[in-house]
Amino acid sequence: MKASDLRPRTNDQLKEELGNLRKEAFNLRFQKASGQLQKTARARQVRRDIARIKTVLGEKQAG
Repeated sequence: MKASDLRPRTNDQLKEELGNLRKEAFNLRFQKASGQLQKTARARQVRRDIARIKTVLGEKQAG
């Protein structure tokens, strides 16, 4: 997911996607704790996607 893909979306769409990613991050943390996490890189990718969405939301509020 790129920031340029996120900018045309509405705030509601971004907030919905942010909620979905937070749920996924929560589930990935549980999988890691129980030793069932297969794709370890996915946790890092989800964290970065969350940060991208929060950045775009901040830009929209400031501008």
